[in-house]
Amino acid sequence: MVPEKLQTIVDTFQHAPKQLRLQLLLEYSKKVPPLPESLAQNRAELEQVHECQTPFFIATEVEHERVHFFFDAPPEAPTTRGFAGVLSEGLSGLSPDEVLATPDNFYEDLKLGEVISPLRLRGMTAIMGRLKRQVREHQGLE
Repeated sequence: MVPEKLQTIVDTFQHAPKQLRLQLLLEYSKKVPPLPESLAQNRAELEQVHECQTPFFIATEVEHERVHFFFDAPPEAPTTRGFAGVLSEGLSGLSPDEVLATPDNFYEDLKLGEVISPLRLRGMTAIMGRLKRQVREHQGLE
C-alpha cells in the first residue's frame, strides 16, 4: 500500500499532463536535502546504487521507529535526484513497516515511463530495493 504522503505525490504526477511530468520530476530534484555533516564527512556510510547511470548513494537511519533517508546524487543527474526528492518527501519520517509495505514499483503510477528511459526506470527499481533492504537490516530482518 502506498503511504498517504507518497500517494499525494503520485496523485500530482498522475494528474499532470505528460509534457509537465518531467518538469515536475525536475522540481523534486531541488527538494533533496543536503547530506548531514556526519555523512558528508564519512562517505563510507553511504551505499552506492550501481544500477544507476550516474553516481548515486543512499543511507538509511531508523530512530524512534521513524525512517530517514539520505541521498547523494550530482546536480547533473536531475531525473535521478528528482526521484530521490520524491522518496525523501514521500517516505522519510514514516515507520519501517510503512516503508516496507510500499510497492517496489510505485513509481510506475507516477507515469514516468512515458518521459524517461527504461534504464533510468531500472535505476529507480534498484534504489527502492536498496532502501527496503537497509530498512530490513535496521529491523534485524536481514
